[in-house]
Amino acid sequence: MTRRAPPGTPRRARKPDTATAMRRLIAQVRAGIPFDRPREQLCAEGCQGCTLKLLDYLAGELEEWAARLGRGEVPNFGDLHQLADSSRKIHRTLRRNGLIKDP
Repeated sequence: MTRRAPPGTPRRARKPDTATAMRRLIAQVRAGIPFDRPREQLCAEGCQGCTLKLLDYLAGELEEWAARLGRGEVPNFGDLHQLADSSRKIHRTLRRNGLIKDP
């Protein structure tokens, strides 16, 4: 027997499928990472990790997943985790290099 919530109780939102979650992740990463900065601003003395290489790598990953989603490919949870983890690490490095300010 399934339990029902009492009348007037708000319904819980359904979790998105993995393709929708990947699209949202791609949009969040593009909004939070400064891909549009001029290359001269990206290279500074004392960098921890090559900012240009990290941004190129991440941009390539985002473009690849956008194309794969466009072809109808469905990512699994591992794909989501891998992209989210890479994005988080690159964001941390960019923050250390002074390209992203703390909120």
